[in-house]
Amino acid sequence: MSGFGLVASCNAWAAPTSPHYSACVRLVIARCSVDYAGRLTAHLPSALRLLIVKADGSVLVHSDGGSYKPLNWMSPPCRLTATEGKWTVTNKAGETLTVNIEETLSDTSVELGIDPGLVKDGVEAHLQELLAEQLHLLGDGWRLIRREYPTPIGPVDIMCRDDSGEHVAVEMKRQAGIDAVEQLTRYLELLNRDPLLSPVHGVLAAQTIKLQARTLAEDRGIRCVVLDYDAMRGIEREGTLF
Repeated sequence: MSGFGLVASCNAWAAPTSPHYSACVRLVIARCSVDYAGRLTAHLPSALRLLIVKADGSVLVHSDGGSYKPLNWMSPPCRLTATEGKWTVTNKAGETLTVNIEETLSDTSVELGIDPGLVKDGVEAHLQELLAEQLHLLGDGWRLIRREYPTPIGPVDIMCRDDSGEHVAVEMKRQAGIDAVEQLTRYLELLNRDPLLSPVHGVLAAQTIKLQARTLAEDRGIRCVVLDYDAMRGIEREGTLF
C-alpha cells in the first residue's frame, strides 16, 4: 500500500460536539520520522510506529513502549493533508505535525460503530450529581454550566464558572490516580484552544487522591479537592462526639 489515502472525516476542521458519534478509525503501521512545530519543536527520528487517525480528527503517533500515551499527537479540530510519503497535520493555531513515511507495512480502516460512552459506577455518578448541586464546596458564587459537558474527546464531568466568571472543568473520581490527571489535562488542553471558553481551569475532585496524582496535578496548576461522600449525602458518621 502507498499509505497516503485519507479518511474523509479527517479533512474537515470541525469535530463532533457529542462524544457518542460513529467512529471510523484508521490504523497505519509505518517506518517514519515525525516533526512537531508550534509552541515548541520536537523531533522523533525514523522508527517503526503506529499512526492512528480517529473520526474526531485527532492524529496520534505511538511506539510499542510508553504505555497508553502517544509519543506525539494533534488534537481536533485539525486538518490532515497527505501526499505520497508525507502527512501534514495542522490545527487552527497554526501548529503542525509532519509525518515523513518511509515504508508502510499496514494500512487499515475500521468502522467502530456508535460508542455508548463511559458508564460510571453508582457512587461516582452520584458524586457528580451531588457536587453539581453543591458547588459551594468548591467555592462561594460558583455556577453550574452543565454536567457531562461534551468535547470531541469525551465529556467533562462538570463544567462551571467560578466567582470571577472564569470557566472551570471538574473531573470526578472515587479514587484519583495519575490517569485522572492525564485525562483532565487533555480536556484542558482542548478547551483552552476555544477563545470563547479560555481560560479554563481544572479541578480534580475525588474521595481519595493518590499522592503522586496530587503532586502531578498541582505541578500542572490543577486544584485537588477531596470530597466527603457521606457528608454530601447528609449522613452523620457514627461515633462522632462533637
